[in-house]
Amino acid sequence: MKRLVKSANRMICGVCGGIGEYLNIDPTVIRLIWVIFSIASLGTGILAYIIAALIMPEV
Repeated sequence: MKRLVKSANRMICGVCGGIGEYLNIDPTVIRLIWVIFSIASLGTGILAYIIAALIMPEV
C-alpha cells in the first residue's frame, strides 16, 4: 500500500514531490498546478501547502 509522504525530491518542503510520487505524476506538473491554484484562489493554495507541510510525514 502506498503512503502519502514528503519526497526527497524537494524544492521547499517536499509536499508537491510527495503528491507527484503518490499519483505517479511528474512533480513539476504538480508544482505548476499548485502555483496556478494559489494565484487563482487568492492565496488559499499557500495556506493549503503550509497545512500539508505540517501534517505530511517525512520519508
